[in-house]
Amino acid sequence: MRLLLLPFLLLPSAAGSQDRALAPLPDHEAARRGVERGEMVPLGSLMPRIEREFGRVLEVELEEADDGRMVYEFEILRSDGRLIEVDVDVVTGLVVEVEDEEDDDDDDDDDDDDGME
Repeated sequence: MRLLLLPFLLLPSAAGSQDRALAPLPDHEAARRGVERGEMVPLGSLMPRIEREFGRVLEVELEEADDGRMVYEFEILRSDGRLIEVDVDVVTGLVVEVEDEEDDDDDDDDDDDDGME
């Protein structure tokens, strides 16, 4: 449920009372307020560019990156069928990391197989 609400809460909304009625999780409330104050790029403004550059967005989460900055973490299905993860800085809107999820799984399997030979 958290993932489904995120895109709607980050889009500019004239219906503030509806947001309160949904009782969003604290991180969603913080994200909404960050967008309203101009401290975060609205998710809705990033979606067209991310889909155009990378593929079909399956899921988006608001996460804290290893370096402490907040990122939108997009799970994307590429046109070639590969699953990737794209992290976008919430303040700048810049892509900070692209990770091939399937390579990570394969690398782990290959490492395990190599150790058994």
